[in-house]
Amino acid sequence: MLDFSFSEEQQAFREMLREFSLKELLPNYTKWDSEGEFPRHLWKRLGELGVNGLRVPEKYGGSGADCVTTGIAAEEVGRGDFNLTYAVMLNGLISDIINNHAADSLKQKWLPQIASGDKVVGIALTEPAAGTDAAGIRSTAVRKGDRYILNGEKSGISAATIGDMFIVFAKTDQQSGSRGVSAFIVPRDLPGMECKGYEDMGNVLIGRGSIYMSDVEVPEENLIGLENQGFSQVMNGFDLSRLLIGLQCAGAAFQSLDETIEHVKTRHSFGKPLAKYQGVSFPIVHHYTHLELIKWQAYRGLWLRDQGKKHSKEAASVKWLGPKYSQEAIHECLLLNGHYAYTKEMPLEQRLRDVIGLEIGDGTAQANKFVIAKELIGKEYKPY
Repeated sequence: MLDFSFSEEQQAFREMLREFSLKELLPNYTKWDSEGEFPRHLWKRLGELGVNGLRVPEKYGGSGADCVTTGIAAEEVGRGDFNLTYAVMLNGLISDIINNHAADSLKQKWLPQIASGDKVVGIALTEPAAGTDAAGIRSTAVRKGDRYILNGEKSGISAATIGDMFIVFAKTDQQSGSRGVSAFIVPRDLPGMECKGYEDMGNVLIGRGSIYMSDVEVPEENLIGLENQGFSQVMNGFDLSRLLIGLQCAGAAFQSLDETIEHVKTRHSFGKPLAKYQGVSFPIVHHYTHLELIKWQAYRGLWLRDQGKKHSKEAASVKWLGPKYSQEAIHECLLLNGHYAYTKEMPLEQRLRDVIGLEIGDGTAQANKFVIAKELIGKEYKPY
């Protein structure tokens, strides 16, 4: 039997987050962007509401929520403040990596601080010469006694300027391509760590930038999982973050549609509400339909993950189409709201800038199409 309904607990969680998002996050969404300030107090507030620790087990201070519930949080927080949805998406990915692969000592130290919102953490995989191609990673981690010495540069890292800790990927075996990559927990305040921010067009408060490592020493217990297996061990985690990104973007787009529907119902032109014109109502219907399709594919993917079933191609489809359809919908809403929507007095232009960034992050459209093609055609498929 198919059942597309949420449980009573999930519905109550959605309603609580919707109210919080629209009343406490949305009014200041543009403020943080214009001031370039990261609202750490709201990050901690999300921790108090249980958002940061959704994928953290209860024994470490989280709620151990299922993936579908985590998706609800991504969608609803995305309505109020797109950037604060990283408390769902980024924390969900990192919590799963630590909980599934790290030593107990690392879990006990970091998971409670992630859940509470006391610490902001990031994931450092991308480099200037290595994005989708993990085998191109040039950062190194050389074992020296009971420590590893890390050197290299990471680029395009979310939370680079605001993070307290990063999961860093580096080569521990220079001859094994992506199989020679290991993952480490690296606190920001270690000697040799330097973080510099970018002047991005969007996602301003999330502090994207580069991380430079110069002889950074980390103890061997900071290795996550097995040496040389870091990349393969955590790739499954990206299926979760890709599904959450789709809902994060859809949430921002749905809110834009809701605001625009109210506008076209009350704004008159030639004696009639704008909503009476098919040239206005049909585009709204067009984008609503696309977003609904993405939303339910995302929840299907999250349900599959909760059931322990394969969901990589579902995650990839949501990742490449979710940000695309969302930015197209927000763009249309901006146009339907007229010239005021092009100013920074309304949130539409910022949502557009913010969502475009996630057409790149966690895998471009082309990279995600590779994933789908490999599943549809078979392992022998090698894209060029």
